[in-house]
Amino acid sequence: MKKGDTVFMQGDTANEVFLIKGGRIKLTKVLEDGTELMLDLRKAGDFVGENMFSEEGEYPVSAVCMEDTLTCGFTRSQFEELVLNNPTVGLQVIKTLSERISWLTTRVGNLAVTNIEDRLYKVLCNVAKEHGEQRPQGVMIQFPLTHEDLSFLIGTHRVTVTRAMKALKETGKIILENRRLILPSLAIS
Repeated sequence: MKKGDTVFMQGDTANEVFLIKGGRIKLTKVLEDGTELMLDLRKAGDFVGENMFSEEGEYPVSAVCMEDTLTCGFTRSQFEELVLNNPTVGLQVIKTLSERISWLTTRVGNLAVTNIEDRLYKVLCNVAKEHGEQRPQGVMIQFPLTHEDLSFLIGTHRVTVTRAMKALKETGKIILENRRLILPSLAIS
């Protein structure tokens, strides 16, 4: 799939789960007033559409490729057969979903931080750990993030993000290079 392609749309029948084999996907939700929120970012090795296993029947979000992306789709019966025939796959899925729960718990905790600069920095650290690459000057987030994207991730307005980004740049906590963010004091193990 190419950058900008949709894997599935909010409201589509949830009949497949997708393993991301390469690339990145963002999960977005459109609210009743038409506002689109970016809820999450997924990378190679992650799943999207895992709510196929719930009884709701529809995808609650849209999945859009942020870059050229390779996915492998499984129907519920195909996925169940895969897990039954390869228990290590099932264990890896459990591990991945547990990590996702831990990540979401951290994200909710970050929303409780009242200082916007601190909240933004914590979110950027989490994104960098998930989607970053170690460089000599720090960890670089692999793709550009708009202030609007960041506003959704930290639960505030875009203008507030702009002010917080300026403060983080001035204090040296982040560097902007070719539209990519670098976190100098962060290291990926």
